[in-house]
Amino acid sequence: MADAIKMRITLDGDIADVKVLMPHPMETGLRTDPRTNELVPKHYIQHVVATHNGRPVLDAQWSQAVSKNPFLEFRVRGAKSGDKIGVAWEDNRGENNSLEMAIK
Repeated sequence: MADAIKMRITLDGDIADVKVLMPHPMETGLRTDPRTNELVPKHYIQHVVATHNGRPVLDAQWSQAVSKNPFLEFRVRGAKSGDKIGVAWEDNRGENNSLEMAIK
């Protein structure tokens, strides 16, 4: 995937609020291409992992029911300025993308 993950992190005390936008087509395999009248092949994120300083805090299995360019928001307790939050995904075609960002 050419488009980069976008992430915003805000810190309130020791709780980091993480917002992530993951550009991806998220094709269900049920939509018909109007030009060819054939089904558009499935192409969706199937596994998402979020980490706090390298330790997993979220591990999700997704399906084709998630919308295009998914938005994910989660909170991490025990966070402080300088800690690193990472997000990585892999799709059903083996493509992947990841981003790691330090909390400011």
